[in-house]
Amino acid sequence: MDNLTIAPIGSCTYNENFKQILLPVVYSVVFIIGLPLNFTVIVQIWQSRKCLTRTTIYMLNLALADLLYVCSLPLLIYNYAQQDYWPFGEFTCKFVRFQFYSNLHGSIMFLTCISFQRYMGICHPFATWHKTGGKKFAWIICAIIWLIVLVVCAPTFEFATTGTQRNRTVCYDLSEPSRSAQYFPYGMALTVIGFVIPFLGIIVCYCCMTRILCQKNEMTGTVVREKKDKAIRIIIIVVVVFAISFFPFHLTKTMYLIIRAIGGVACEVRERFAIIYKCTRPFASMNSVLDPILFYFIQPKFRQSTKSLLEKMNTKREKT
Repeated sequence: MDNLTIAPIGSCTYNENFKQILLPVVYSVVFIIGLPLNFTVIVQIWQSRKCLTRTTIYMLNLALADLLYVCSLPLLIYNYAQQDYWPFGEFTCKFVRFQFYSNLHGSIMFLTCISFQRYMGICHPFATWHKTGGKKFAWIICAIIWLIVLVVCAPTFEFATTGTQRNRTVCYDLSEPSRSAQYFPYGMALTVIGFVIPFLGIIVCYCCMTRILCQKNEMTGTVVREKKDKAIRIIIIVVVVFAISFFPFHLTKTMYLIIRAIGGVACEVRERFAIIYKCTRPFASMNSVLDPILFYFIQPKFRQSTKSLLEKMNTKREKT
């Protein structure tokens, strides 16, 4: 990195026709599935609010972040279906980009809280502060996370903007090309704070949990098996979410940020990295579908209540 020259990107116009199919299709699927799933999660948690646990509080905030993001997808679906045409104004452009990044990094941080909560339950079940820190403590943590997310994502309103390409208004995802060098340090800082640090924390937690769970193989009993199975389910689902949504996106985004900020790189090379990055971007939004699935995997009582509700609906339908 010492030999890199940070310089403004030239006037490169990328051929991104693939976005007209890939992004509207993926965003439509995420919207159609994610909207009812996250709304259902919020309703079910709210109905059982008298017996909330710290994990369900984190899941409630996670579902809220996903729901807010999913509600912004129709604008992006229209935008990409109309060949990148953005008729909704500059502020709406900034707000939609802010929604994406605040949901992305908020989801990562709430998943980190859920993982740490499970880590404490498995590795340090008798820790005094963990046993005494109740729902109020969890709400404070959630408020701190929302504050951090708002602060680290706020510069999106400065960098995201509208511009003109091929005689039509577009909404830039990161920043306009002429500000690539200015965006580079912020983009890298956002990746480190909003992804790398939480990701490393999750890896440490899961390594410790795996070691403890392997040591408990000789232990028997229904309660022990249930806790072990629940912990394993959380590990698998969170790893899947990171593998599909978060890791590929941040890897390709980092590569693209470096390439577009280096002076003298050919437009063809920049275009290639832009395509790779933008192919992973829609899958970053798929966490809005995967997160509710995580919720149902770790909360058996909500799975049962949903199953009972569906059975009642089927019974009423058969009677009519």
